[in-house]
Amino acid sequence: MTSAADWLAGARPRTLPAAIAPVLVGSGAAALAGSFRPGRALLALVVALALQVGVNYANDYSDGVRGTDADRVGPMRLVGSGAAPPGAVKAAAFLCFGVAALAGLVLALLTTLWLVALGAVMIAAAWGYTGGASPYGYRGFGEVSVFVFFGLVAVMGTTYVQLERLTWPSLLGGVACGALACAILVANNLRDIPTDTGAGKRTLAVVLGDPRTRAFYALLVAVAFLVAVVLAAATPWSLLALLAVPLAARPLGVVRGGAGGRDLVPVLAGTGKLQLAYSALLAVGLAVGA
Repeated sequence: MTSAADWLAGARPRTLPAAIAPVLVGSGAAALAGSFRPGRALLALVVALALQVGVNYANDYSDGVRGTDADRVGPMRLVGSGAAPPGAVKAAAFLCFGVAALAGLVLALLTTLWLVALGAVMIAAAWGYTGGASPYGYRGFGEVSVFVFFGLVAVMGTTYVQLERLTWPSLLGGVACGALACAILVANNLRDIPTDTGAGKRTLAVVLGDPRTRAFYALLVAVAFLVAVVLAAATPWSLLALLAVPLAARPLGVVRGGAGGRDLVPVLAGTGKLQLAYSALLAVGLAVGA
């Protein structure tokens, strides 16, 4: 029997800031434009969280049945460890996608039906990351997908369902959230370079190599803080996000210091905390500047 603790671990709760952050920033951008709608923001949060957990279960299933999780260094994998049968994990993934689709449908009915098509694309991208005959996550495109869907689309989509138009602060907020979400994935893939290389999984980290992947991580973190400075043109309160700078010091130090394997595991949690704090501060700054 798979325990509740196993299912919780398989959901990878440390990745959830990547889902919460864009909803915070998108809501802040909506408030800046004068239209914060809590109910619609909550529905957007359900979509984001369900997609994040769904993609985590989907990756667990797909990597597990392919055998690429056999020597995983990071958190427990349900299929790879044998804690849950592959079919059950696959079903959990699609259950989460169903929850996301339902919440997204409600938002589409409240705003515009083209959001249904966007939701279908997002679910297909979530599954295709490591699933299907030719997963794009195995070909170095994982970061692109994360930047687009957990950055640009999530932030601007959250703003749109509340404001029913897009704004340039929501676009830049999407860049910042996308950069930090990518940083989480980059740290994960940096840790897994040896095992992914052996399994034939060509993530961007494998393609770039160890030194350049570490530099890329630092660049992504820097981009997020640069966005906060640029957003000061909309409201000086966006600079509140710079208060999160101290949270970047430890994960940056570990990555730039050459740590590998299990020593990189805390970087994922640290980057998640950084993203959540940064996004909350930026959201508050945008809302106060309204």
